[in-house]
Amino acid sequence: MIESMKKYTFLVLASQYETFLREVREAGVVHVTLKAEGIAEDEQLRQTIAEADALRRLIDAGAPDQLLQERAAVQAKIDATAKEAARMAIWGSFSSQRIAQLKEAGYNLNFFSCPKKAFREEWGSIVAEKGDVLYCVSVTPEGEAFTLPEGCSEQVLGEKSANELQADVEALKGLLAAAEARIEAWGKANIDSLKLELEQKNRSINWQKVQLSSDTMAEGALRLMEGFCPADKVDELNKVLDRLDVYYEVEEPVEGDATPVKLKNNKFAQLFEVFTGMYGWPTYGEFDPTPILAPFYLLFFAMCMGDAGYGILLILFGWLTYKGKLKIDMFEGLGPIITTLGVGTLVVGFFLGTAFGMDLSALFPSMEHIFLNGKVITEGGVHYLTKSAYAASGIEGGYDVAMVLALLIGVFHICLAMVVKALCYTRRFGFRATVGTWGWTLLIVGGIAAFIICMALSVPMEVTKVVLITIACISALGIYVFNTPGRNPLVNIGAGLWDTYNMATGILGDTLSYIRLYALGLAGGMLGGAFNNLGMMVMGGTTEGATWEWLPFILILLVGHLLNLAMSALGAFVHPLRLTFVEYFKNSGYEGKGNLYSPFAE
Repeated sequence: MIESMKKYTFLVLASQYETFLREVREAGVVHVTLKAEGIAEDEQLRQTIAEADALRRLIDAGAPDQLLQERAAVQAKIDATAKEAARMAIWGSFSSQRIAQLKEAGYNLNFFSCPKKAFREEWGSIVAEKGDVLYCVSVTPEGEAFTLPEGCSEQVLGEKSANELQADVEALKGLLAAAEARIEAWGKANIDSLKLELEQKNRSINWQKVQLSSDTMAEGALRLMEGFCPADKVDELNKVLDRLDVYYEVEEPVEGDATPVKLKNNKFAQLFEVFTGMYGWPTYGEFDPTPILAPFYLLFFAMCMGDAGYGILLILFGWLTYKGKLKIDMFEGLGPIITTLGVGTLVVGFFLGTAFGMDLSALFPSMEHIFLNGKVITEGGVHYLTKSAYAASGIEGGYDVAMVLALLIGVFHICLAMVVKALCYTRRFGFRATVGTWGWTLLIVGGIAAFIICMALSVPMEVTKVVLITIACISALGIYVFNTPGRNPLVNIGAGLWDTYNMATGILGDTLSYIRLYALGLAGGMLGGAFNNLGMMVMGGTTEGATWEWLPFILILLVGHLLNLAMSALGAFVHPLRLTFVEYFKNSGYEGKGNLYSPFAE
């Protein structure tokens, strides 16, 4: 949820402005509305920001440009020498001094390459062969011209052989190690002080931005500033302001104010606030999507993974990361949410009947009725059959229960989004401006709910039709006639028809998108089962194989399932975000263009 905010307007004597800012900063509860125009025009602030950026780049690089350039120059020389060594390797080990002695004796060596099929023995001697190309040398007396055979390419040898060049590479690596040691030593001696200096620069930038975010009034005698404070901190702030004898006004924020948002969720939902931030924080007039995002993302992730065994591994990985036993930079601070996702995967994967690619209903036949990995059939009404019951029935066709479940979850998720949109828009803009939105909500959500209730209560079909037609007629009035009150009815009808086209095509595509929950879980389970089968093939289809067969069996399972876990986790991370950011946020009208509450504080 979003905490309630109060809007403050401060009127301060210019002579007391600095004292006022220091006291407000010490209170640490006011989010100051920054003025972009004043900030952009201040030369001192621009200079401070440039200095902070330079410090940040220096910290990220870990060394000044001179040391980095030295390392880069040595690395470039290593790359060039290694490349030349690779080029010269085909000519083998030779002595440049011996070549010079031959030249002094009156003989020249001519090096060339030519296609293998075109070579003639009278051209010279073959030194090496690489694919279909021969590398050759020809000896000619001093004064006798060497004519390069047709189709051949001249080769120029360097002054050093490949062995000599490789020795140079090793020597250069020593210089590179020394350069890196100097960088490391510089970092240890300076990085901490640079971080402290950057922190001071950032505090100075923050102070200057706030200082410039006021309007000058009464020929410079007064300063006017605007800010926001959480409702539960108002009394604390008022005490500070009353002590300073500052004039201030407190009012409720209205639509159009740059009101920041401060989220207040339970510990479970807080884990998923990072995903809300990835899309964008809500504006003050919007709803906080996190309480709804959290359980659905957990469910979507678990269905995409679809394997109880992988859930156990995620729990173990998350717990080790949280306790600091396993330190990986990219997962720092994510231990609790990884553990939570692992628990969800364990529970959902168990009921879907898969663990490490194994079919749990086959391993535990007596528990088969609790696993949702059978079929939904429509012959003689809608029925669910377990795997063994379906096989014994002789019925062909049917639908995997996981697929049906994914589509039902998608329908519920989109219906929930439409209800949230209607309620939120009504709160922000009033019922009169959201009649069209309510019309669509009544048609889709109300129609589905009425049909389900009628079926559950065994209402006669004639009565059900009347109910549905009534809902459709009422919805049509909101969609086509009263969607924008006060506008020409013909324009409203045209807008309603256009909305109908967009809604019809969009809702169908959005609902079908949820099949990915089934598809990803199925793909992961099948791939895990394939690794199991591959391992059993090595064992000869039995667990009584020879001792030496156990090593490849364990290796295949270990590598295969770790690879499958990594790929499944990547898909399970991305696709639930897609379903949330596209399907849910679009149908719920969520914009996510707000600013997070950031109080002016030390």
